[in-house]
Amino acid sequence: MNPALKGLIPLAILLALALMLVSSAFVVVQAGHVGVVKRLGAVQPEPLVEGVHFKRPFMDVVELIDTRLIPINAKATAASKDLQTVSTEVNVGYSVMGPLAPIIYQRIGDTSNVAAALVEPAIQESVKAVTAQYTAEELVTKRAVVKLAIQLAITTFIDNTLKEKGIGTAVQLANVAITDFAFSDEFNRAIEAKVKAEQEALRAINEKNMRVTQAQASASERTLAADAYSTEVQSKARADAIRREAEALKTSPEIIQLRSIEKWDGVLPRIQGSGVVPFLNLGSLADEPKPAAN
Repeated sequence: MNPALKGLIPLAILLALALMLVSSAFVVVQAGHVGVVKRLGAVQPEPLVEGVHFKRPFMDVVELIDTRLIPINAKATAASKDLQTVSTEVNVGYSVMGPLAPIIYQRIGDTSNVAAALVEPAIQESVKAVTAQYTAEELVTKRAVVKLAIQLAITTFIDNTLKEKGIGTAVQLANVAITDFAFSDEFNRAIEAKVKAEQEALRAINEKNMRVTQAQASASERTLAADAYSTEVQSKARADAIRREAEALKTSPEIIQLRSIEKWDGVLPRIQGSGVVPFLNLGSLADEPKPAAN
């Protein structure tokens, strides 16, 4: 081998070692993460923020912890208050507090451990506890109330677990969404039968009301027709009577005197009539005082 090449080999090795040393002396923390430094296995209390940081080569190992909003989609199967099997699919968003990342890593683990050991058990326990408080029908009709109850239960479960670990509020719950309720086939068939029966009952009531309305309308029409016919008959009879009486008055003037007698109340007036011999109320004249004699 060329002696000159032999002299370059140690130099190349030293250069490679130097590059390895330089590269291991720096770490880049990506956006939305913090770095947890483990120095010879011991977790350092201060996290590394986003950017480039110097670390001790061969001594420091940096674990990146995601501090962004992390979604978890979990499914929990439980029995409702009326003993119906309900499978609930829940979506939960949570985030890790960056300043507390070192102690979280030390007592729980990395992001995957936080999800598996803390958030997912909270979802399972909370969904089962809340589902048992409502009937299958109420889970659907009171969806907003059930969602709030599940969110409160998950938050309480996570806070209590973190307090036991002495971490406080290291994990923040952002939102809870119920994406689906799945019931057993028997329950679905029972719901369909109930809805169909209610629709049939409503249709029967509507048809009954329609028949009653039509009958009432027909009865009203008959009553109006009967009233109109009765009025017409009475009018014709009255007109015929008036006509006959008018004709009788023309041929028999004595009827006028008969009508006057029929309307007389039995009390004679003082002077009545304009004929030659008027009617006199003699009783009234007898009762009057006589004038004094001169």
